[in-house]
Amino acid sequence: MPFVKDFKPIALKDTNLFKPIKVGNTTLEHRVVLPPLTRMRAHHPGNIPNKDWAVEYYDQRSKVPGTMVITEGSFPSPQCGGYDNAPGVWSKEQMVQWEKIFKKIHENKSFVWVQLWVLGRQAFPDTLARDGLRYDSASDDVYMDEESKKKAIECNNRLHGLTKDEIKQYIKDYVHAAKNCIEYGADGVEIHSANGYLLNQFLDPISNKRTDEYGGSIENRARFTLEVVDAIIDAIGPEKTGIRLSPYGTFGTMSGASDPDLLAQYAYVIGELEKRAKAGKRLAYLHLVEPRVTNPFFTEGEGWYKEGTNDFAYSIWKGPIIRAGNYALDPKAAETDVDKDDRTLIGYGRLFISNPDLVKRLKDGLPLNKYNRDLFYAFTDKGYVDYPTYEDAVKQGAGN
Repeated sequence: MPFVKDFKPIALKDTNLFKPIKVGNTTLEHRVVLPPLTRMRAHHPGNIPNKDWAVEYYDQRSKVPGTMVITEGSFPSPQCGGYDNAPGVWSKEQMVQWEKIFKKIHENKSFVWVQLWVLGRQAFPDTLARDGLRYDSASDDVYMDEESKKKAIECNNRLHGLTKDEIKQYIKDYVHAAKNCIEYGADGVEIHSANGYLLNQFLDPISNKRTDEYGGSIENRARFTLEVVDAIIDAIGPEKTGIRLSPYGTFGTMSGASDPDLLAQYAYVIGELEKRAKAGKRLAYLHLVEPRVTNPFFTEGEGWYKEGTNDFAYSIWKGPIIRAGNYALDPKAAETDVDKDDRTLIGYGRLFISNPDLVKRLKDGLPLNKYNRDLFYAFTDKGYVDYPTYEDAVKQGAGN
């Protein structure tokens, strides 16, 4: 396993990154966060977390006590899905496997939050059709791209704008999933309202062409996301609830910075979260995808929007903020962002895949294993649980 070339690590042990912080009911020993990372290892049928490898994968990345782990995105119900090999959190069979993962993370004295993921128009319409499920989004026939439109028409599962009753059912699905996660031992859940998935499709005017109370104005486009927030708060408590947003994201053909008005949409949502906080219902954290990564499928540095920043959120939201986006290969930026505000945590994605001991490497300024992108979503233990620790990588000759 080779190390990343032309990368100069910096020891971050004397920065805020290695200072404890309270998030919800948990006290973390450091601010290095494992963010949600889709890995497509779940069993089909059933969307069941992998029985052979998943416990080991999460065990490897939670070894340092006091680490915050946010799981891969997980579907609250079959209708929320549309990918065969991503896990769910609606059935007992799924939760029995999740329970083993939660237990292992807790044995390591670390903490686990489950990301609740609803695909909307990013699902595969033919996969949904096979299972007798709708192809859903904010509006009828507003497709992400020509490919998904063609596939939807061919399988006779055209894109369907949700009715108000269907929105209510999705909210019930979120609540059921959140309760499941807490009942089986998770510390909390993260609402995925980012990266072009269903809630983001309601926030963005590119995908939301509605004329009812869920479309048109900033307040209306935010309604679904905030209703999900309120329902989950009522079900499991605000201190066990986080949310992810991507103000500059373009993945899934979202607007990103192409619409200057869109930042007002996110400022409104964050303001509403702070209003709830001031009323005694503060979410555990706000998780922001940085403009450094506008599309998760781009390579590091590609698509970086350098004319915008997520700093605006700090003037609105007064709780903890996780910032995620190409920080592993830019340790100076991580140091700057984590030190300039004491509420900051940093999410490290792709390099946490290839460096199970990333926390130690960041602390001590050690070289990083290179990742194999071809194996990010492959149904194999390769590129999943076989990345070495720093010591093992050196023994294997990585530094030579």
